[in-house]
Amino acid sequence: MIKINQQTALDFLYNTVLGRILLKPLTCKGISVLAGKFLDSSFSSVLIDSFIRNNNIDEQEYQNRKYISFNDYFTRKGVTGFRTLDVNPDSFISPCDSALTVHRITSDSRYSIKNSIYTVADLLRDDELAKEYEDGYIFIFRLAVNNYHRYCFVDNSTILSSKKIDGKFHTVMPIALNSCNVYSENTREYTVLETKSFDKIIQCEVGAMLVGRISNNQYLFPVRRGQEKGKFEFGGSTIIVLAKKGTVAIRKDIAYNSVNGIETNVLIGEKIGQKL
Repeated sequence: MIKINQQTALDFLYNTVLGRILLKPLTCKGISVLAGKFLDSSFSSVLIDSFIRNNNIDEQEYQNRKYISFNDYFTRKGVTGFRTLDVNPDSFISPCDSALTVHRITSDSRYSIKNSIYTVADLLRDDELAKEYEDGYIFIFRLAVNNYHRYCFVDNSTILSSKKIDGKFHTVMPIALNSCNVYSENTREYTVLETKSFDKIIQCEVGAMLVGRISNNQYLFPVRRGQEKGKFEFGGSTIIVLAKKGTVAIRKDIAYNSVNGIETNVLIGEKIGQKL
């Protein structure tokens, strides 16, 4: 049997004429919804064991129970204490397990990240809100399929507003960045948060190919640092956090790596910056 790995399939879809023809329907919401229905069904549970083997997942970190579908396993919860939450109010923490880069938000709000050019205004579809973050920082957390796909609030906060933007479901792997503006095209949801320690921040969840749902919890009251904000269903996905100028200093190794185009692996609850 011929085995086709993920990278080979993505090369075909994004870098060939036939692949791009096939890619158009694949990135539509309807396909992701259908894929999501299958992954929610009991039939998909047969995929779980091979997923664990292929991604070297440490099952001791997660709840030991019977999972009724692939998505049930993909959105699994960790056991108590499997991640350490930095509770220092001056620590700026990661909202998720991911590979992280951080960039300064320039005056014209334009960015080139692995050949994808976009603006904060494109991301938010709100020019006035985007202006508030000029000269601040944009944190890009890229989740791989083997990462923990639940995410948290980075500080004690009051929710000011939320917005959902429908779009397409491209992969968030680097290959897609050569062909399309993934972060402004993909379906995404963002929340504006008035935090206790870091002024007003924005946390944005970006869907990826075959991720039909970004499942955010609904809160009508203030939220706590480390409290679960939501979860992604199947696929590699991305979280973007915007912080204002003069609110946070980036951890030195993350800042150095980001300048040199290197992602830093971080865990949910880990300190990635310091209050200024």
